[in-house]
Amino acid sequence: MSAYRERVHRTGAARATVLQTVGRRERRSHLTAPRVPTVGIDIGGTKVMAGVVDADGNILEKLRTETPHKSKSPKVVEDTIVELVLDLSERHDVHAVGIGAAGWVDADRSRVLFAPHLSWRDEPLRDRLAERLLVPVMVDNDANAAAWAEWRFGAGRGTDDLVMITLGTGIGGAILEDGQVKRGRYGVAGEFGHMQVVPGGHRCPCGNRGCWEQYSSGNALVREARELAAAESPVAYGIIDRVDGNIAEITGPLITELAREGDAMCVELFQDIGQWLGVGIANLAAALDPSCFVIGGGVSAADDLLIGPARDAFRRTLTGRGYRPEARIIKAELGPEAGMVGAADLARLVARRFRRTNRRRVERYERTGLTTLLAPRGREDDR
Repeated sequence: MSAYRERVHRTGAARATVLQTVGRRERRSHLTAPRVPTVGIDIGGTKVMAGVVDADGNILEKLRTETPHKSKSPKVVEDTIVELVLDLSERHDVHAVGIGAAGWVDADRSRVLFAPHLSWRDEPLRDRLAERLLVPVMVDNDANAAAWAEWRFGAGRGTDDLVMITLGTGIGGAILEDGQVKRGRYGVAGEFGHMQVVPGGHRCPCGNRGCWEQYSSGNALVREARELAAAESPVAYGIIDRVDGNIAEITGPLITELAREGDAMCVELFQDIGQWLGVGIANLAAALDPSCFVIGGGVSAADDLLIGPARDAFRRTLTGRGYRPEARIIKAELGPEAGMVGAADLARLVARRFRRTNRRRVERYERTGLTTLLAPRGREDDR
């Protein structure tokens, strides 16, 4: 065993301790964390995005690939992550890796307990990746990572208490209080999308009925549009013509495009999911009382088509309305890269403890058993 490998094994216990305690000092540590580049990974049901991010939240390089099908083994997804990180490591001095996973992550941020769009069930993702990459790895929920990024670099700057709502395939969420992500006792706080708002309502992939995300999400938007098109409703003729009658080609971006062009049905669909969004936010305000709600995710690209109706519904349903300050509802600024940027920035909190001396990149390839990735590029980086 090499001297470097021995150091990795000796520091394993210390690494776990740092990762378990770093959450308690996030607010303070981000100010003094090393200004070194780290890699952020955002893993969703359809894509894996990886990027090198500097200490100011700037993306130095970004890669993207499709997520392997959920029927494949967890190792297939891990292989994809490793390949992306090693590719980026050829050109950048990477000191740590942060993972933003679309699923439940335990309180120690080491295991993905459940990922509905992947085949991860109690998956020890942090340790498996750290063993292969030989750098510190931090795992967190993707919405937590996005909220951290918006607080540090985006719409939430200057606000210490915010709630992040991410509207994509479903609804993700995160809570940030006094400059610290609140993960809950078991690490699964912020799963707002699975609050039941309609008892006995639409079936949700989580197993329950009537979850919030079944009424205000990308899936809800597309489902309603396709149902109207399938019924050959007169209000759906515009979108039916656009897809030449192929209802399966109706997508969220297409609905957004038509709504911006003034298609009455698509505008109405955004009003519907916006109203449901506002009702849910009012419920969260009653429970958490943040100063602002940051709305992110792919569906938020509709801007005021979505956020306008959400603000209206929020004001109508907020408990104590007229006698209490109202939280702001604002759109996220960092777009689809928020989760990646946040994961990278959170990883810097552990990069300080485990900052490594520079060494030849070829050593990393040899030790991870992926030397084939190096061959086509034909370079050895001595930085």
